[in-house]
Amino acid sequence: MDNVLALVLGGGRGTRLYPLTKVRSKPAVPVAGKYRLIDIPLSNCVNSQIMKVYVLTQFNSMSLHSHIRSAYTFDVFRQGGFVEILAAEQTIENSNWYQGTADAVRQSMRHIESHNVDYVVILSGDQLYRMDYRKMLQVHIDSKADATIASIPVKKEETSGLGIMRIDGNGRVRGFLEKPKFPEELRGFEIEEAWLSSRDVEARGRDYLASMGIYIFNKQMLVEALDKTDYKDFGKEVFPALIRSKRIHTYVFDGYWEDIGTIRSFFNANLSLGHVTPPFRMFEPEAPIYTNARFLPSSQISDAKIKNALIADGCTIESGAIIENAVIGVRCHIGKNVILRNCIVMGSDFYDYEPELPRGNHGIPLGIGEGSHIENAIIDKNCCIGKNVKILNVEHTNNCEEHENYQIVDGIVVIQKGKVLPSGWEL
Repeated sequence: MDNVLALVLGGGRGTRLYPLTKVRSKPAVPVAGKYRLIDIPLSNCVNSQIMKVYVLTQFNSMSLHSHIRSAYTFDVFRQGGFVEILAAEQTIENSNWYQGTADAVRQSMRHIESHNVDYVVILSGDQLYRMDYRKMLQVHIDSKADATIASIPVKKEETSGLGIMRIDGNGRVRGFLEKPKFPEELRGFEIEEAWLSSRDVEARGRDYLASMGIYIFNKQMLVEALDKTDYKDFGKEVFPALIRSKRIHTYVFDGYWEDIGTIRSFFNANLSLGHVTPPFRMFEPEAPIYTNARFLPSSQISDAKIKNALIADGCTIESGAIIENAVIGVRCHIGKNVILRNCIVMGSDFYDYEPELPRGNHGIPLGIGEGSHIENAIIDKNCCIGKNVKILNVEHTNNCEEHENYQIVDGIVVIQKGKVLPSGWEL
């Protein structure tokens, strides 16, 4: 695996995850109480023994840089290992922002070519899954492919938001259709149940193969493909062109995989992790998810009712609190008789060491104040929610423009990072 370089695409402005991306890049968005989105692909790389990793980003990268610097520093005995950020930068050759996934890689080509590797793995920074990239690389090598696309079987009703592939009996990609809008476009893209079974995958009504946005390229072919064209996007332009002249194969993955690039998908995926039998476990002995090693005390819970929830480190939950179907982030303080249902509370980056003297001059400490009732909401980091606050979206608004303290997206109320809601505030 020393012969492999990984690139994690951090995405653009993260508009689909706004307002969580208002003050941070998409890979830096907190997930599952104590992690960040970037921890998923980076942990998969570490567990796959890929130790040369670049993260490509261009917006609000300060917190991302801080997280990577503190969480992914390899020791001096691990020769050549690194995780570094490549932010979009002006050069003599190019003064533009990244224009797409392929353009981001193209603008980083001088860094890629400086490494003596044969394979380049390209990953997305907004997906929740666990994969051993060594298995995908072995399929890539065995099939003598120029590039390999990781794919997952999907049902017909799931195809409209994905890149769908047509493959032959050997697993070679013969067609690529980006986000089909009409059923007739899918004609000829069906896969046979027997073909999936030969790869130890059950069809279960899943008749199509969707791209996961995970690619392995032979380095030299990647360099040539991007040098000779001005294509901006892999799915829309690069692969539809390459399948005519190069050997493009697929690797079929059949584990949990969720694109969490929207507020609704992010919300649902997080809450599912607190279930008794979650669809995805953040910890597996053979392949854990890594993050910043904080030195926080155990969470303290006093006579509270908690059901289907994740509680991160360093929290204080006072008596009478009811927490159902929720994710509670690090250093979170939840006052007496608070009700939280279907909520993500991201916690805080620091403590109010003297709660009677809260930070700032607004008189409200960090956390959720006594008697507050919140449902179907995301409370971003470092928020100060006063006593008896009600966030219930009683008018059932599905979407609204950004307000001073909040925005509603897909029926979910998002309280923006660092906001202060005075006691008695209602929505």
